[in-house]
Amino acid sequence: MSTEALGGQAIQVDGLRVAFGDFVAIPALTFIARYGEIHGVIGPNGAGKTTLLDVITGKTRPSQGKVVLDGVSDLLRLTEPQIALAGVGRKFQKPSVFEALSVTENLELALRLNPRSVFFELRNWADRRRDARVQEVLEEIGLTDRSNALAGTLAHGQKQWLEIGMLLMQRPKLLMLDEPVAGMTDAETERTADLVRRLRSPDRAILVIEHDMAFVEEIADRVTVLHEGTPIFEGQMSAARADERVREVYLGRH
Repeated sequence: MSTEALGGQAIQVDGLRVAFGDFVAIPALTFIARYGEIHGVIGPNGAGKTTLLDVITGKTRPSQGKVVLDGVSDLLRLTEPQIALAGVGRKFQKPSVFEALSVTENLELALRLNPRSVFFELRNWADRRRDARVQEVLEEIGLTDRSNALAGTLAHGQKQWLEIGMLLMQRPKLLMLDEPVAGMTDAETERTADLVRRLRSPDRAILVIEHDMAFVEEIADRVTVLHEGTPIFEGQMSAARADERVREVYLGRH
């Protein structure tokens, strides 16, 4: 990806409709996340935030609409593993790490030297590129001093950072973080904000779903507010706080 992509569309969702039986979770959603930006998605419970991420990752199939990555890949034609290999990484609220393995071993397992062949990866387990990438990511997530520690001994926040690191090993074009600071201490939340801001890159878009409004305001370049699957606001968080409809349907409840 060249730096010319900065500000270009990483993910484009157009005319998305998702229904579960008679319940319409998303009636007709159009949404864009751009390279070089951190985009927050907020809204009350049931607004369609998680459903949007489920569609992008292939977990949920819509009845209508388009989801295009990097202006080329039609994600609705791909399987979940294919979507991940195309450059979509998702971190769930609850950290999912291999607790019996070290921090370094977790990162090594996440690496894709050649996404088309698992056997290639195993044959090159000692590849110097792997070691260099692991050290690079350890520094990014601030766990260099815990590299040999078992993942199960990490604090909650550190496990969250490790899982983000496992996604970074694959160099995603779209990094989606689902409630990344849930359950964190104030200190962990501040460190996570610093980490997410440092992850902003010209060849990466970051999509964040979070209920902590102070956190969102601290990290997000733009926010989209969803209500019943429909965007009711897009812009800066400071402007969202002042928007009458946003205050009525969401912020007034906090």
